[in-house]
Amino acid sequence: MTAPFELRARADQRFVYRGYSLLVTDASGSVTGNDIEGYYVENTRLLRRHELTVDGVPLVAFAASPTTRHGFLAYAEVAGGPHVPEASVYLEIASTVSDQGLRTHIRIENYAAGAQAGSPPARFRLGINLAADFADIEEAGSAERVQTAEVEARWDEGAQEVVFAYLHPKLRHCVAVRVERAPVPASWADGALVIPLELVPGRPVEIELCAVAQLDPVQPDRRARLLSERVSSIAPVERALLDEAPVLVTTNATVAQAWQTAIGDLASLPLGVRTGPATPVAGLPIFQQLFGRDSLTIAGQAALAMPTMLRDTLLTNAAWQGERVEDWLDEEPGKMLHQARRGPLSLLGEDPFSRYYGDYTAPADFLIMLAVYLLWTGDRAVVEQLLPAARRVVEWMQRYGDSDGDGFLEYLRKSANGVKQQGWKDSGDAIVDDDGTVIEPPIATSVVQAYAFSGLRMAAVAFAFCGHGVEAAKLVRTASRLRKQFQPAFWMADRQFYAMALGPDGAQVKSISSNPGHMLAAGIVPKDLGPVVARRLLEPDLFSGWGVRTLSAAHSAYNPFSYHRGSVWPVENASFALGLARYGCVDELHRLAGAMFDSTELFAGHRLPEVVGGVTRDAEHPHPGVYPTSNQPQGWSASAIVLVVHALLGLQPVAPLGMLFVNPQLPPWLPDIRLEGLRVGAARIDIEFRRDRSGQTSYRVTSRDGHLRVMRQPPPQKPGVSVGRRARAGLESLLPTRRH
Repeated sequence: MTAPFELRARADQRFVYRGYSLLVTDASGSVTGNDIEGYYVENTRLLRRHELTVDGVPLVAFAASPTTRHGFLAYAEVAGGPHVPEASVYLEIASTVSDQGLRTHIRIENYAAGAQAGSPPARFRLGINLAADFADIEEAGSAERVQTAEVEARWDEGAQEVVFAYLHPKLRHCVAVRVERAPVPASWADGALVIPLELVPGRPVEIELCAVAQLDPVQPDRRARLLSERVSSIAPVERALLDEAPVLVTTNATVAQAWQTAIGDLASLPLGVRTGPATPVAGLPIFQQLFGRDSLTIAGQAALAMPTMLRDTLLTNAAWQGERVEDWLDEEPGKMLHQARRGPLSLLGEDPFSRYYGDYTAPADFLIMLAVYLLWTGDRAVVEQLLPAARRVVEWMQRYGDSDGDGFLEYLRKSANGVKQQGWKDSGDAIVDDDGTVIEPPIATSVVQAYAFSGLRMAAVAFAFCGHGVEAAKLVRTASRLRKQFQPAFWMADRQFYAMALGPDGAQVKSISSNPGHMLAAGIVPKDLGPVVARRLLEPDLFSGWGVRTLSAAHSAYNPFSYHRGSVWPVENASFALGLARYGCVDELHRLAGAMFDSTELFAGHRLPEVVGGVTRDAEHPHPGVYPTSNQPQGWSASAIVLVVHALLGLQPVAPLGMLFVNPQLPPWLPDIRLEGLRVGAARIDIEFRRDRSGQTSYRVTSRDGHLRVMRQPPPQKPGVSVGRRARAGLESLLPTRRH
């Protein structure tokens, strides 16, 4: 693809962020009070206006862009006036967010011609217009506020500081904006810091502003406060993650750029909390908080690149594991967190999300990612520390998750203000029958069962490597029973596909959806049916040309710009790529991976948004659009790039045994990849993969630090692969004279 697309989510807005701090501006870098523009900390909008004016007229930048993920730079011209020469006075406005606050640096210079001849100075009044409202980000863009109170502005001329205090009886929130540097003192009038300026040509002036928040609820929740306990600046965590990630080198420029952007985005997302500093937020701008299954999915998909992120994410999620039965929070002992946030709506109890557990996918994700971490790192000490949490997850599955004892996990919301649909697709209208009727819980979705199966199997791996063989065997038996029960309950023989769910009456919800792709990723599909499912996923009603739709385009409820009824999710499609590789469906894998990397070319910076439109790819529709309020960056869209590379290379680490299995299947459009600094356990290697003219992909370890045996193995669930063939492939990998 060569078309010059530069799509972006929320096209009229720009975001810069770090940790729990976020700045949302218009395209020129100003905060004008429109929509969700503002400076936020912990989901709370502190400043709803932060806009420069000259003699009362708003400045509009003629060039503006983020320069880093936490910094923004704009250039603006002071329009000509009675005391300002035309096309002579220009401003540089640099904004930076950090865990210490929002810093704005303004440099102004008069470039008037004839400076040598003593041109007169330019004179004008620079205004920094400020306003605060302390809205929750969930209500910031709406016409009506759920929680509101008076905001008092207090100006301290000596300190050159204005403090906005929120006079809410249950919240002690304030934000201070200080003039730290200016050529003359500022004054405060009509909602603006006013600085009279006189600029002699050739003598620039500089102004420095800093905004710092204090968020202090009167009755803080002990566990909610954990979110705001910083370890230190997040910058060292970001640098460490970047240093940890392997370098990817390839002649395919699209793949190289997508990888580089994804790695940078992943490293920029940590929360910096005390339990696990590298735990990522879900996405920007509206999911800048801890989500259980999101953080686990992000870190698990990116484990090839950033195992430290996965370690910290596991530790953080274990710290938030459910302890008691509390219906308002949908909390149960052993259940894993859905989300934890500190916005005003949550702190005031208007919603239950300060510590909310309405999610049936996070528990299985925790079990899966625990084993993924062990297999990549061999870190038995951390895994042993987390095994008690894993045991509690298994107990939750059996005692609470399967409330009716039928062998399946079915969710039912208990919280009046909680999430209705608690599976992978969690929007309220995600689960629909053939006629478009929204299915009401209790619901047993096929995805939840598949990942429960995978979670039990993967937990068995972790328990076994840590010396708990009896527990491991029990988990394997439990998983086997679930798999045996799953097939007749969810397989639709007449459609040769899996049902979306079982409804409250136990009947199949027969809608054709993307769910069976997750079945492949989880490995619950019988080997002989893997190719059948793979081919169906790539049929035109599901495969848009950019990815697999969440719901078939032939369905009565299809909507290409919905959240879960026809859109395309990069994170889902990366899981499908892994599933296709697992079953040896190479042609389908290449089509899907090609579509995903083609999608990156549509977006500025090759950055995939949270959700892509489900419009069919054709000559009339050279791009599919974006879900209207999509996040970008979104953590698991970034990690999806890492997982697709993982799938194409067929990587399976077994760090406790000092082994890495590979089964590279590079497509024609990606003839070579080299990973430099790939870590498996204590070993580090450089390894290259090349596709030859016959279509076969070879591999070669070019550098090795530490002990690691690399061996080729066929996909674990490819039909027709005998034990003998696997043994032969392994032996051939050991021959020193053979190029593998």
